[in-house]
Amino acid sequence: MENERKFDLSKYMTFFALIILFIISAMMSEYFIKPRNLLNILRQVSYTGTIALGMTFVIICNGIDLSVGSLTALVGGLAVLTFNAAGGGWGALVLAVAAALILGIAGGAINGIIITKARIAPFIATLGTMTIFRSIVLYIADAGEYRSISENFKVIGSGRLGPVPYPVIIFILLAAILSIILNNTKFGRYVCAVGSNQQVAHYAAIKVNTIKFITYCITGFTVGITAIMLSSRLNSISSSNAGLSYELDAIAAVVIGGTSMAGGKGTVWGTVMGAIILGIINNMLNMVGVSPYLQGAVKGGVIILAVLLQYKNNENE
Repeated sequence: MENERKFDLSKYMTFFALIILFIISAMMSEYFIKPRNLLNILRQVSYTGTIALGMTFVIICNGIDLSVGSLTALVGGLAVLTFNAAGGGWGALVLAVAAALILGIAGGAINGIIITKARIAPFIATLGTMTIFRSIVLYIADAGEYRSISENFKVIGSGRLGPVPYPVIIFILLAAILSIILNNTKFGRYVCAVGSNQQVAHYAAIKVNTIKFITYCITGFTVGITAIMLSSRLNSISSSNAGLSYELDAIAAVVIGGTSMAGGKGTVWGTVMGAIILGIINNMLNMVGVSPYLQGAVKGGVIILAVLLQYKNNENE
């Protein structure tokens, strides 16, 4: 019974942390609980949070993807070029969205092929593609911006359903879909099995490389969605600044959400809560006037703390 209580505590630790942080933030500032501020937090985390949903699958499968920020910039830039080339109408918007999703999946597939076929460690492989993707997007735009020729492009990133921004709705809907895939499908069980013990998964007739490859494609798909939401919101995208540190935020959300860096276990909704926790921390640091140059230090400290808690929990188990 004692072990069962410990397990339950660790399972809901992220949720408890979110509630405690919410209460503390509400006590620190009367503006925090205003609906406009809360929706603003959700909109801000929806970009890196969407990428983190795909990163959850990669990390559960005992991998990592450092290229997501650079790929976001590249896919967003090419989506804007596609939109402009198609004339800037509503049909062009549909074409740009389709192009972004295809290009995002293609970028993820490149990572997957390098890791599974060339057998290069995920950290090294995605570090290399991170540099390649950023270099390409900078070259095409000559280190400038990609600007759309029509306001129609802003619909997805700036639109709202009532008071709720479209990016928030997309983020939550995608989380629900991916949670079902992870928890209620054979593929989801295979992802956890490969992350827990690749050799045993291989002996169980699981196509390990195929599962790994698909997880990187899923991450590429979520990058494509984020690229459209980000470029659409601004009606443009910077080749040099877009997506910077997105890989850090995405990995942080996954780890804070309780997914083990050693692979084998994790939850999509935990990642959602991890992303919101990061959003609340950033929001409160801004409200109390902490320098933006120090916010990265706080974020890094939170990541270290989350990993340390995972390590201590695994020791207790």
